[in-house]
Amino acid sequence: MTTIGVEEEYLLLDPVTGLPVPQADKVRAAAGMGHLVTDQEVQYELLQAQVEVATPVCDTLEEVGGHLLRLRHALGVAADQHDCRLGVCGTPPVRHGRPIAVTDQARYRAMVIQAPQLVAEQLVNGTHVHVAVPDREAGVQVLNRIRSRLPTLTAMAANSPLWDGHDTGFASWRTVIFSRWPVSGMPPHFHDADDYDRRVERLLESGLISDAGQLYWQARLSATYPTIEVRCMDVQLRADEAVMLAALVRALVETALAEAAADTPLPDCAPELLQAAMWHAARHGLGDTLVDPGGTPHRAGDVLYEFLRHVAPALDASGDSRQVTSLIHRLLQDGTGADRQRAALAQGGLRAVTELVSGQSTMP
Repeated sequence: MTTIGVEEEYLLLDPVTGLPVPQADKVRAAAGMGHLVTDQEVQYELLQAQVEVATPVCDTLEEVGGHLLRLRHALGVAADQHDCRLGVCGTPPVRHGRPIAVTDQARYRAMVIQAPQLVAEQLVNGTHVHVAVPDREAGVQVLNRIRSRLPTLTAMAANSPLWDGHDTGFASWRTVIFSRWPVSGMPPHFHDADDYDRRVERLLESGLISDAGQLYWQARLSATYPTIEVRCMDVQLRADEAVMLAALVRALVETALAEAAADTPLPDCAPELLQAAMWHAARHGLGDTLVDPGGTPHRAGDVLYEFLRHVAPALDASGDSRQVTSLIHRLLQDGTGADRQRAALAQGGLRAVTELVSGQSTMP
């Protein structure tokens, strides 16, 4: 079975005002003292109001879900000890008028010099899924084959409608914010692994990016692990929704590997159409049409079911079909995280949104 790992980014929020608070170093240290997490599992993030977790390498969805629940619990307890709450939202509902302190590491200090305003507004949190691939050549072939499916994943995962106390009109405002970096958005088509490496090296030599971590494509080859890293998804309100997305990403990668082995023709995806489809997905989530891999708009539910059909053999092979299908049905019934944040805003204002994203709400 193909191994997977999941990274989640969280905000640290004041429980009353909902404002981000710079307590990351203290929360990371407190989480480690509880013996429920290791240093490798709780990682630094750019801003001191953010923390990131990374699961160990997993074989099954049960492992992924168990680790995410453990890590969320440990960080939630640590946050409580420092009078803040763990916020599982792609963007903060409200922000300070002043920048949050940057984590004191050389890489992050250099980013402030490079793009101070972008860093100040980088209070965005995603779900990143790593899926093992046999080698970099296979990884590049997978990247080329999954690009047209990334907008659907973005729409399903949308959980960042609010910014500065108001509704942006976008289901995933995080996607828009991240698109402003020099190398971001949809990954381009690559001829092979050598082409990928050569083009990345040119970016590094130009000084436009300082390291491979600044390849902010929505999917990329990992610079650290033998994996494909899919990064187009907001962090999820519920851990089992992150598990569902991890299962779909793994199935998508396995399907792409099978297609490459069978020499199935690549999808014919014009880059401008892919970029516009991603923008449309970030704008509407599942509340409007989605653009299918062929470039045709359909009802969002129809595109989701076609996606499910596309990856069904891989889901069946891993034994994940029943669980994933059930969670997709619930998603279509309950709505995305963005839909639920908007419902909380309408019912109880920004305080209700803070309670929702920090796990204090009684809303479904």
